[in-house]
Amino acid sequence: MQLPFEPPASGPGTSSEPANASRPPIVVNENTDISQLSQAQLYDLNQNLLDDAVPDQPLIGPLTSMSTLRAEYKEGSRSFVDQIDYLISQGYVSIRRARGDGDCFYRSLAFGFIENLLNSPQTDVAVAIATSLLESTVPMLEEAGFQELVFEDFYEVLLSLIQQIDTPEPGGTTLTSEILLEAFQSPEVSNSVVVYLRLVASAQIRNNPKEYAPFLFHPEIGEPMDTREFCEHFVEAVGKEADHVQMTALTRALKMSVNVAYLDGRSHTGKVDFVEFRDPDSQLENNPPITLLYRPGHYDILDERTAEAL
Repeated sequence: MQLPFEPPASGPGTSSEPANASRPPIVVNENTDISQLSQAQLYDLNQNLLDDAVPDQPLIGPLTSMSTLRAEYKEGSRSFVDQIDYLISQGYVSIRRARGDGDCFYRSLAFGFIENLLNSPQTDVAVAIATSLLESTVPMLEEAGFQELVFEDFYEVLLSLIQQIDTPEPGGTTLTSEILLEAFQSPEVSNSVVVYLRLVASAQIRNNPKEYAPFLFHPEIGEPMDTREFCEHFVEAVGKEADHVQMTALTRALKMSVNVAYLDGRSHTGKVDFVEFRDPDSQLENNPPITLLYRPGHYDILDERTAEAL
């Protein structure tokens, strides 16, 4: 197996510096050369912005203009602003924020996945395919050693959301964008979905150890880890950030198409690099890829629609 790109040589996920080490606050102004900051410093910078800008951020927020994100960086380094302007020029005019709690990748991906189904030109076909894919994860989890009692409730929550698009339960309501957002803002629903996706990613890695073993490293000290230990501590555990291994595993298990835009302030031209995660057997080819925005330590959802267009 080859990951979409090589893991970074340094950063909060690979540095020998402990993750909770005390570092002086990062002060950024228009003269700061972002390219000279370490991955750990970029991580701290973005976490500080997240904390200051959205202290009470819901688990998943409403669609908002990219101008709000731009405003948060305009007093800092110009390189971030240039990259945001680049994204806007490429048609990404809106952002849907996820809470920065370590589960933002899984939460964002799940919301984007279900919203894609909801907006599919053939919802009945898309829902049928997604249901089949989700059902296929059950034997995958059992093969990895997870007992049904452990995951069945989480599975049912995600399955119910998908089926509510096309065939709601008797007396239930057909899923809409508003109801989906409300569901993902509910900790009980949203966190159940996150836990299930974590288990699926773990099962994919556990069931294919030879493919993933070369890429399993402790994210804080960079030491190699065995499959079980890595999955228990950095895939299944809530609040642990996803890196390339988890992203690859999950998109392959659910046969998703995902684009990740890297907003890191390091481009001298303002261009934003996109990394594509693709499964060669994807069955939802008619649906657009889910597009996520990555800032060091955090994921949100990018969108080409405005809130008024929903």
